[in-house]
Amino acid sequence: MKRIALAGNPNCGKTSMFNILTKARQHVGNWPGVTVEKKEGILKVGKEEHIVIDLPGTYSLGAYSEDEIVARDYIIKEKPDVVINVVDATNLERNLYLTMQLIEMGANVVIALNMMDEAESKGIKIDINKLSKELNVPVVSTVATKKIGIEDLVQVALSVRVKHEVKVLDYGDELNTEIDNISRSLKGHSKELAYPCEWTAVKLLENDNYIKEEVKNLGIKEIDTKLERSLQTIVDKTGFDSEISIVDKRYTFISNIVEKAMVKKANREESFSDKLDKVVTNKFLGIPIFAAVMFALYQLTFTIGAGIQEWFGDAIAGVGVLVADKLTAMNAPDLLVSFINDGIFGGVGAVLSFLPLIMVMYFLIGLLEDSGYMARAAYVMDKLMRALGLHGKTFVSMIIGAGCNVPGIMSTRTLENKKDRMIAILINPFVSCGARLPIYAVFIDAFFESHQGLVLFSLYVTGIVVALIAGKIFSKTLFKGEPSYFVMELPSYKLPSIKNVCMLMWEKASAFFKKAGVIIFPMMIVLWALGTFPLGAEQYSESSLIGIIGGTIAPLFVLAGFGTWQAGIALITGIIAKESVVATMGLIYAGVEEGAPLITAIQGAFTPLAAVSFMVMSLLYTPCLAALGAIKRETNSWKWTIFSAVYTFVIALVLSIIVYQVGLLLGFK
Repeated sequence: MKRIALAGNPNCGKTSMFNILTKARQHVGNWPGVTVEKKEGILKVGKEEHIVIDLPGTYSLGAYSEDEIVARDYIIKEKPDVVINVVDATNLERNLYLTMQLIEMGANVVIALNMMDEAESKGIKIDINKLSKELNVPVVSTVATKKIGIEDLVQVALSVRVKHEVKVLDYGDELNTEIDNISRSLKGHSKELAYPCEWTAVKLLENDNYIKEEVKNLGIKEIDTKLERSLQTIVDKTGFDSEISIVDKRYTFISNIVEKAMVKKANREESFSDKLDKVVTNKFLGIPIFAAVMFALYQLTFTIGAGIQEWFGDAIAGVGVLVADKLTAMNAPDLLVSFINDGIFGGVGAVLSFLPLIMVMYFLIGLLEDSGYMARAAYVMDKLMRALGLHGKTFVSMIIGAGCNVPGIMSTRTLENKKDRMIAILINPFVSCGARLPIYAVFIDAFFESHQGLVLFSLYVTGIVVALIAGKIFSKTLFKGEPSYFVMELPSYKLPSIKNVCMLMWEKASAFFKKAGVIIFPMMIVLWALGTFPLGAEQYSESSLIGIIGGTIAPLFVLAGFGTWQAGIALITGIIAKESVVATMGLIYAGVEEGAPLITAIQGAFTPLAAVSFMVMSLLYTPCLAALGAIKRETNSWKWTIFSAVYTFVIALVLSIIVYQVGLLLGFK
């Protein structure tokens, strides 16, 4: 069994490659001790099985983000048998910078020269043999989206002889002398040092703070003096600081290779991607186009999913009735019938009935992501973000947060500046996640059936606007400092891979289904018990335990138009998991109004204006426990975690009160 690591720049086709190699034999977790996502899968070749590790996509292996540290530590410390470096053939020079770093680290590199069809369409010809000879590593031509070259790639990767030889580049006499000088000082401590001495010497000259701290912990007395002397010597001899000199030498080496191995057609015709980008990234049209695309996405979510959702909900309710009738016919205890009917089918079933809507939304989002459009969305928002004193990558984390706030918060690790990272973490919970969709769907179906897409779009926009305003305030008060700049590479447009999109949809839907079983089902047991006891009280009434708890918090929401104990207890459970708001209402109203669908019960308990106010509250208030846990891990501070829980609740309550009171003044019901 071999361990094969996949490494590459973002948008190079690495995810497609990973999915093809592992098929459905993969799982997702976190790297030990960090919050970066870890993807592992199994590659089957005949009867043999090999482990494939998908490393985080990075442009380099410095120490500017946790992604980069995770990738390079795995390669150096874990020493995978092979590293398949997925390289975008349309941007060879940019991608080979990571390749050179992998080779320097002693990785057994095999290059998958991907997107060769796109390169050819752009008039780019690459001599595979010359490229392989210049880099002294195997190179295989691939088109991952069409599964071209994959078998050859696997065969080459499995035949590579495992060596793990560090191959530091020839940086010229001035740099080589200083690299050797520092390397000799490290060799006496090579057993304690987790990294190769020559490579560590290069990183020290690059002013890599992470490596400097590692070396400092070894207590080598003379290393600081030698390093300081070497840094000054390089400046004196080259006229540049050591970091710039090293980067310049790498790119000079890469440029020479590209010049020998690649021929680019002169005066090529403007590509479809270039023509389309002139429109969708236009400084005047970019944001309106993005808004129109997202509005269409939310409208389609209801247009396609509503019918399926209604059928699915009726099917769950029908099964609930059959089970309850069967139990009654068997003379089962009333408490058991109530638990099955109200707790399971009324509560958990109410949440699961919205699974079709969630699957449709994630399918549509997957199409946008896989086509390359979402990268443009981040690009067009960058100017607005900078005007608000925020980093462009903050919007990338917000886009990720639209699926789930937890990975959105985790993705802020790619922000190098602490100020940018803290702001991005604190405002991410305002972005509406997929877990809130069932709440919106219930109230939209109940009151706004003729304007479903518009209402849903308005809620998502409200969350983003509140997040941006909060970010602006934080950047001027709590986290003052100069904004950093956002540089990103726009991938070429391509037809989305239906397989990749369906895998994303299935991954999100299965996570939603799992949450229903692991979190919501146990919670429904507790809530059912609270609604049933004390036995003398009427079930699911104000005098039951659940009514008493909900009634305690209900006065807070009177001015917001939903000061009932039912709304109060639903919002409390929503802090555990946002889907629980619907599950709680499904349980309570199923028990109070036997046989009445949840939407009918909602129509009797809320007015349209109160429904809008409640949706605003659900959109903005305290993040769920999983998101709060992510904030604690990312900030390593209970202070900021508690602050996030409290300030979001206050903002949500104030805005929901404003919505309701202003609505009343304007004559809305």
